Amino acid sequence: MNMKNFLPLIAGILLTNSVLAAPIAFDFKDPKGVNNAVFKLDAVLESINGTASGVTGQIQFDPQAPGTLTGKITIAANSLNVPNPVMREHLLSEKWIDATKYPEISFTVEKSANVKTSGNDTTADLIGTFTLKGVKKTITTPVKISYLKDKLKARLPQMEGDLLVIRANFKVKRSDYNINPGQSEDKVSDEIDISLSIAGQAPKAK
Repeated sequence: MNMKNFLPLIAGILLTNSVLAAPIAFDFKDPKGVNNAVFKLDAVLESINGTASGVTGQIQFDPQAPGTLTGKITIAANSLNVPNPVMREHLLSEKWIDATKYPEISFTVEKSANVKTSGNDTTADLIGTFTLKGVKKTITTPVKISYLKDKLKARLPQMEGDLLVIRANFKVKRSDYNINPGQSEDKVSDEIDISLSIAGQAPKAK
């Protein structure tokens, strides 16, 4: 093969490989409204359990290279809810998370570590920036990521495409985020336990 024919062949192979390696964009704004976060503050006198339903965001995931995952997940602060309506009013107030001034709680993925894949499932430690009440802190959270090729229709019958399910559990301290630090710790724990179980969709064009 002469050089004139060889160079286009190499270029074609490189182009094909780059297309195959392209990450898939998954949208976490859930049409079913099922995606949510669960939080718990387990103090000496009281245990507060709540949910947050306003989950949005986008994750870039390459099934051939799961450790390159990037993206951002956001929760609407005013979607935080606890069973006691007075307690919820306090939670959203200026002294606590100040949902009016700081309407978003977010986690931006910067890199991954300890990535292990078996079949459709990947476990990893995601390292990134967690933002709450305007304060940004670098945290590490263990996650389980399930890539479900062509399974979007099983969840949303009107759509074809892939699903990405992310499960995570991590802890933060409210005092680190200026959430009424040092106050009422016998009733409102300083430590906040947060769990996520969310699904993102990557529809395919028909």
